[in-house]
Amino acid sequence: MRIPSRFLTVLFTALLISSVGSADAATAQWPGDPAVTVADAAGFFGENLSGLSFDGPDVLWAVKNGPGTLYRLVRDGGKWSPASGWPSGKKLHYRDGSGDPDAEGVVATPDGVFAATERDNDGDGSLLKVLRFDTASPAGSLSAVAEWDLTGDLPAVGDNGGFEGITWIPDSFLTANGFRDDHAKAAYDPAAYPGHGSGLYFVGLEDEGMVYAYALTQSGGGFTRVAAFSAGFPNVMELEFEPSAGRLWSICDNTCGGKTATLKIVNGKFTVTATYARPSKMPNYNNEGFAIAPQSTCSSGRKAVVWADDSDDGGHALRAGTLSC
Repeated sequence: MRIPSRFLTVLFTALLISSVGSADAATAQWPGDPAVTVADAAGFFGENLSGLSFDGPDVLWAVKNGPGTLYRLVRDGGKWSPASGWPSGKKLHYRDGSGDPDAEGVVATPDGVFAATERDNDGDGSLLKVLRFDTASPAGSLSAVAEWDLTGDLPAVGDNGGFEGITWIPDSFLTANGFRDDHAKAAYDPAAYPGHGSGLYFVGLEDEGMVYAYALTQSGGGFTRVAAFSAGFPNVMELEFEPSAGRLWSICDNTCGGKTATLKIVNGKFTVTATYARPSKMPNYNNEGFAIAPQSTCSSGRKAVVWADDSDDGGHALRAGTLSC
């Protein structure tokens, strides 16, 4: 009897997901307060706000994917407002000063502020680049000071199915927890990647639902893929590392009902260990950005989290909630 190829594809996919850990196995309630509050001025961002990253307790970086824009936000009571010198954000360009990078994810690291981009809004086709920017520049727009083109190292995806999230995990955590280097087929050894800084960059490829870990040569251009693993969802929209809990958060948007998953290193590989529903009083927004405040901000057993709604529902792109410390 001939088994239809479509059935074999579905079966293989199911087995693959079960082998790496699926975020759909069980869903727990959100481990924080059930309600959220708006955290921006009405109408400030508009649509397309897509990535978030805390830089200390009182600074929040945000990126818009069209036009590619970087925002430096500061705490303003219970909301976030543009920092001095950043009244409406700064337009982004590639290293040569050209283009309009579709910035989907952002992360603040000891090496600087990095954005994950999935295409050039001025061109056609997928263009999967990581860009680093000099945020101390007084210029009204920013050209990348370093860039890494990872397109040829990754599966082919549509121009709107590429990078959606980026986060950074320090080498000290990875080595202490026995992270495995798939490239070297051995335990991860930072010394094998001179000039990569002090950690690895993890990017989420939306259409694949996969996370890829890279050692990026900080002088720009050079890279090595160290590992790849499932984000736990068919699609991944954001990544966030929570140092205090030693876990990597994978975020899906309204296509997954706003679920999130946490992954920890198990036998050398990041594996889904828990899945959470969105806060019960938050509607199913198109949340593509997510950031967790530093542990130092913990108060009464809670710390802040912020979501970025790409659709700007109700004229608001940012919403704040809490997470158990």
